[in-house]
Amino acid sequence: MFFLKKVFYLLLNERLKFKFENFMSYSISGIQQLGIGLSSLKEGWHFYKEHFGMNIPLFNDEAEAKLMTPYTGGEVHKRQAILALHTQGGGGFELWQFKSRKPQKSKDDLLLGDLGINAGKIKVLDIEKCHKSLLDNGLNVSDIHETPCGQHNFYLLDSFKNIFEFITFEDWFKKGNQNNGGVCGAVIGCSNIENSLKVYQDILGFTEVIFDTTSIFPEFEFLLNGGKKFRRVKLKHPQPKKGAFGNFLGDTELELIQAIDYEGKKIYQDRFWGDVGFIHLCFDVVNMDKLKEKAEKNGHPFTVDSAESFDMGDAQGHFSYIEDPDGTLIEFVETYKVPVLKKLGWFVNLSNRDRSKNLPNWLMSALALNKFANPNKTF
Repeated sequence: MFFLKKVFYLLLNERLKFKFENFMSYSISGIQQLGIGLSSLKEGWHFYKEHFGMNIPLFNDEAEAKLMTPYTGGEVHKRQAILALHTQGGGGFELWQFKSRKPQKSKDDLLLGDLGINAGKIKVLDIEKCHKSLLDNGLNVSDIHETPCGQHNFYLLDSFKNIFEFITFEDWFKKGNQNNGGVCGAVIGCSNIENSLKVYQDILGFTEVIFDTTSIFPEFEFLLNGGKKFRRVKLKHPQPKKGAFGNFLGDTELELIQAIDYEGKKIYQDRFWGDVGFIHLCFDVVNMDKLKEKAEKNGHPFTVDSAESFDMGDAQGHFSYIEDPDGTLIEFVETYKVPVLKKLGWFVNLSNRDRSKNLPNWLMSALALNKFANPNKTF
């Protein structure tokens, strides 16, 4: 009896400790997804599935984006979105297309150093094999280079004029037979890096500086405007991977770049969120209410807040947005329900568990069963 009481009190103390910690703080679990606005969702889905291995459609939803009117001209627009994941882990792509208006492309090509998301970072196991495979498939890629911190990378310009940096990475959910995994970060153009650090370090917690250097970089020559001088600050998130999806999403890095002799333009100037290009960078979080307090205190309040919950067809949770000093949109999502295998009605309800703890690896691996789902039926 004494032993049972002791076990009971230990469990109770752990539960109270969890509640207290959640009451006091929030955590960033990783990059959930990189939002990509497309003219044709069908074309985007097939391209990223074939060439990037993003073949798990976690959800495929068509609805009105009622809360995004601050960024869609004050009007409610209908859209379709697919959250595509990679079986080897990392963040996904939220592939997004307007259904009630024609998606607008930028009038000008993106120049490196323009204000907003310049490139998505894709984690790579074997840089040589990955590079050769993409070249053999006829894709537009740069040579392989070494970054200021010793990682190797190359850049890819996709069929929709989006830029991706493929970069060697140590942290993996699992190592399979594909050369690359999912999203591990982003390159973000800033007008003043010191101002931007107040968001990316103080709110998002990317406090570990990997390098901070200013020069002309040979690896950038492949990119428009890449031959000019830039300041580059690479940041890493040192926090252990808390949250249900922490192990799956993995470590993340952000690279802030500032053009020294060029004044970057806002990538989404005179266009809507959801138009063609990188529309947002989304982070998985635990304890949205505390994050909201921190963002407000630091002068970057939520500009969009689903308040209680959102319903993306097969997934449910709470989402919000803030802007960095240049208007780049950062999304936060706290997930309450996620489909493991929709056909069998297998969903995981996260609201009934300690959301700071990782889901078992076997359960996250089971998400791969969704790759047999067929998004084509709704195109």
